[in-house]
Amino acid sequence: MKSTWLALALGGSLVLQVNAQNPQRPPLNEIEDPYLWLEDVTGEKALTWVRERNAESAVELESGKSFKELEQAILTILDSDSKIPFITKYGARFYNFWRDAQHPRGLWRRTTLEEYRKPTPNWETVLDLDALGAAENESWVFHGAEFLKPDYQRCLISLSRGGSDASVVREFDLESRSFVHNGFELPQAKSNVGWIDLNTLFVGTDFGPGSMTTSGYPRVAKIWKRGTPFSEAKLIFEGKETDMTVEAIHDPTKGFERDFVMRRPSFFTSEQYLLSQDGSKKKIDVPPDAECDIHRDWLVIKPRTSWAVGGRTYAAGSLLVAKFDDFMEGRREFAVLFEPTSTTSLAHSSWTQNHLILNVLEDVKNRLYVLTPSEGKWRREPLPGAPTIGSVSAQPVDPEESDDYFLTVTDFLTPTTLSYGTLGNEIEKLKASPAFFDSSNLEITQHFTNSKDGTRIPYFQVSRKGMDLDSSQPTLLSGYGGFEVSRIPAYNSVLGSSWLTRGGVYVLANIRGGGEYGPRWHQAALRENRPRAYEDFGAVAEDLIARKVTSARHLACEGGSNGGLLVGNMLTRYPQLFRAIVCQIPLLDMKRYSHLLAGASWMEEYGDPDKAEEWNFIKTFSPYHNLNSNTRYPSVLFMTTTRDDRVHPGHARKMMARMKEMGADVRYFENIEGGHGAGADNRQSAHFWALTYTFLEQQLK
Repeated sequence: MKSTWLALALGGSLVLQVNAQNPQRPPLNEIEDPYLWLEDVTGEKALTWVRERNAESAVELESGKSFKELEQAILTILDSDSKIPFITKYGARFYNFWRDAQHPRGLWRRTTLEEYRKPTPNWETVLDLDALGAAENESWVFHGAEFLKPDYQRCLISLSRGGSDASVVREFDLESRSFVHNGFELPQAKSNVGWIDLNTLFVGTDFGPGSMTTSGYPRVAKIWKRGTPFSEAKLIFEGKETDMTVEAIHDPTKGFERDFVMRRPSFFTSEQYLLSQDGSKKKIDVPPDAECDIHRDWLVIKPRTSWAVGGRTYAAGSLLVAKFDDFMEGRREFAVLFEPTSTTSLAHSSWTQNHLILNVLEDVKNRLYVLTPSEGKWRREPLPGAPTIGSVSAQPVDPEESDDYFLTVTDFLTPTTLSYGTLGNEIEKLKASPAFFDSSNLEITQHFTNSKDGTRIPYFQVSRKGMDLDSSQPTLLSGYGGFEVSRIPAYNSVLGSSWLTRGGVYVLANIRGGGEYGPRWHQAALRENRPRAYEDFGAVAEDLIARKVTSARHLACEGGSNGGLLVGNMLTRYPQLFRAIVCQIPLLDMKRYSHLLAGASWMEEYGDPDKAEEWNFIKTFSPYHNLNSNTRYPSVLFMTTTRDDRVHPGHARKMMARMKEMGADVRYFENIEGGHGAGADNRQSAHFWALTYTFLEQQLK
């Protein structure tokens, strides 16, 4: 049993609105914020301003021949037919979503494993998004499908207009490859929906006033029967208006069929209940901040803080397992499958049918282990065939039916490979991505530096072999530092071809706020301690300068979303360290963030700015409020998207407007589509990254 919420990093979304502030929260007035009008997402005055700023940036960044050449080179990579078509097994077939030059919005397609093994598989198209969009005059973006098990003959397809998180949901017949006439259908909203059986759904969506939380997610869960009006769906569970969300989940595993409901009061807390057929609920009594996963007869728990239970205390970041039925009956006896150390954390755990695969980070390097229950104990072995260097992940192929798994291996310079294996047997290499850039003269090194409070901070550096340490190397520093998200090495063909092979150095900082060393690493930079993440990032910048890799004249930083808030704080806290900053899809106005779109769901991370005592510390890391007309700032490129209904485009708009008024060296690009990402298709993404690397080259080289 997996909640869809475990896959989210920075929250979800609401439906895009013209006035996108929460009606439950009092707005500021224009005396306090003269650029409040820029929060009107699709207002003509605001969009006119956006078009004017885009035009100014186009003159500066797009006018040269080199920009068009770079944009085309990036698009060629993104559209390449030689990329790995990653697959997911549903029933007897393997599905893939694919974009290329002929299919910019994408093909949802499927094949067999035997066919996939061939150099050029024969694919069966399930849904052509470009054809669908043309037929319906909509800018559809594919947001995935929820399959009906065990027959896999129907699914619920989510389609987004222009890439926003909010989607419409439609029932689809996988045999006829067509939408079901008069089938289940939900209007555009941030919904969670899942099958119970062919004629019954669990649904959380916008049912009208009072049905959504202040964060913009479902507050209620209902059962909807086929053939009955949507308005008559039966309420089974509801949370509070101030919760983040509510969700109902059906586990169809044969022999272990169960229903669950979950209330998530905040981003990192939840209450989960086993739902009986009579509608009664029994709480799964784990700590509210613990993650739990139920697989067949097992309950796996990962507490985020230390947990004293059954006469023993378990460390934060541990992985505990017990028999689910025993636990529900009150027994509190656990096997400890993982315990963190000062240099290790659990990155991920995933079940095959009979085994549990652990992915452990040791100083931000992956190690894989297979755990097997046997005679009341758990046997632990390294995963055979997994390399000892690089980033490695193992994902089950079909945890209900087999012990098969996919193994993915990569690093900054090694093109990704995809292999297929069965635990206990040999592994088979299925696909390999080509090398999109020449890395023969490049190397990866890992370094450590001390932050302001003495904490040891790791970072990776990718640079030329034998590079002169003369303080002159154009260097791009990146990071994230939030929501317990770990940043690890991965092959990035656009970065490699557009930056590394052109003489640039790339650095990835593993700062606090992330998950590289487990919950403690994340919690060290929460709320009033948020500045530690910025001190860590600043310390890495200072170390690069001290090691003479680069200098402030040749150093830039880049970050998106929460990483946009990170580099926004580099702008206001450490302007002397950087020549240029790329601030993408950012949070910047931390007084207003909880009023805008999904922002209220992140208050556990940052704090509540409507409480005076919390605003006192939040304002110290709100870039919009820390600008100073007497400070000389680095050159900045702000980038966002109109249709991002997760992080409001008003953050970037208002910051740009204020800095432009101050006479700072700023430019701006807003993509009208794209959602919370670089673009709704490859061409938009290519344009986004071509602007980024053109700006960096102009500033640093």
